[in-house]
Amino acid sequence: MQEPLTIGQLSERSGVAPSALRYYERLGLIRAERTGGNQRRYARTELRRVAFIRISQQVGISLDEIRAALDSLPASRTPTPEDWSRLSRAWRDQLDQKITLLTRLRDDLDGCIGCGCLSLRRCTLYNPGDALAAEGAGPRRV
Repeated sequence: MQEPLTIGQLSERSGVAPSALRYYERLGLIRAERTGGNQRRYARTELRRVAFIRISQQVGISLDEIRAALDSLPASRTPTPEDWSRLSRAWRDQLDQKITLLTRLRDDLDGCIGCGCLSLRRCTLYNPGDALAAEGAGPRRV
């Protein structure tokens, strides 16, 4: 059995600040054992969980969704490639929707920045009289 990692070692290996690791632990995303002196010790399998958290966040998955996914993993063993595959399949539709939205945003932004119209008549983002407020908060035309 390999020696557990200190918070500094986990931070160095994962590239995640110790404060973020403590936050992840407080949220139940990762687990640490405590020494007699109350110092955190992380199993090396927590490195994989931290990587999963960071990558998931980078693609826009919320910490609540990440926690639900991690809670579905077995606590008694290291997750298998099949476990990780199941989690990624569960998010596939959500990620496809985000890709579509980001593609539309990129294309509209290219058109908006490059149009040079200096007129609001052709602007796809123009919202005279705040007519879109009836549809709810946030951007509506993206």
